[in-house]
Amino acid sequence: MSEAKRPLTLLLASPRGFCAGVDRAIQIVETALEKFGPPVYVRHEIVHNRFVVETLERKGAIFVEELDEVPEGGKVIFSAHGVPKSVPAAAEKRELIYFDATCPLVSKVHIEAGRLHERGLQILLIGHAGHPEVIGTMGQLPEGAVTLVETLADVEAFRPHDPDRLAFVTQTTLSVDDTAEMVAALKARFPNIVAPHKEDICYATTNRQEAVKAIAPRAEVMLVIGAPNSSNSMRLVEVAERAGCTYAALVQRAADIDWGALGHPHTVGLTAGASAPDVLVEEVIAVFREHFDVTLEMAETVRESVQFKLPRALTGE
Repeated sequence: MSEAKRPLTLLLASPRGFCAGVDRAIQIVETALEKFGPPVYVRHEIVHNRFVVETLERKGAIFVEELDEVPEGGKVIFSAHGVPKSVPAAAEKRELIYFDATCPLVSKVHIEAGRLHERGLQILLIGHAGHPEVIGTMGQLPEGAVTLVETLADVEAFRPHDPDRLAFVTQTTLSVDDTAEMVAALKARFPNIVAPHKEDICYATTNRQEAVKAIAPRAEVMLVIGAPNSSNSMRLVEVAERAGCTYAALVQRAADIDWGALGHPHTVGLTAGASAPDVLVEEVIAVFREHFDVTLEMAETVRESVQFKLPRALTGE
């Protein structure tokens, strides 16, 4: 007689997984493949998720690091994270056919930074060095026009040209709480600093962090499905730890779960970063059912209904 499985409550965060910007970017690649046929080239990962990238590769997408890897006459797509202005300029110079899959909420930050620069303001960007979104945002303006600040120490060390002629923008995938601390520090040092008209951290990042905060106090373990180079996914792990979760970990697939580290939990929280498809969530739920007698509990904090249109050049609309 087989041994009875231990009971486990699996708290499934909602919202989780794909956001409207990621969904749009993937649709752009798929639509381009349907319209032109393979290959279609994509500069950098379209979104930070290996499963998504490999799925698109099987359909005929070819991922490259730089435009010089795209042959003459090739069709190329820029990733959801955004690119410096130099990239579409180089594509035009080579007469490549290109489509920009930059998330509209990232584009909003680009436009905002441009307008602030036109006003003659020195711009600070709160974000993570080396992240594609940060590279893309800083690359909207002349070199030296934007200063990156990553930590409170950076804020303290910053010496402006004119403390009354400052503005800030932020990466869209940051920790809401950490960013609030950074903004408070900037405003304390520079009371006249100009803030964005509307919060730069995107709705999806905020909503997924709030969902984690809601379930983390009830869970001994929190698993976040996402990629290690996904900023919003990494932030979800940090948010869970701060919200009181004893063990929080990032996993890319069910095979990555460290069952020994989990211990013997009664309640596990489960969420996914904005670039992780729901099929990976289902995969993790299935493997938990193999180990435990699972009670699945949905924990919805807000319902999302945001959708973004595809570029007219692809749809003809």
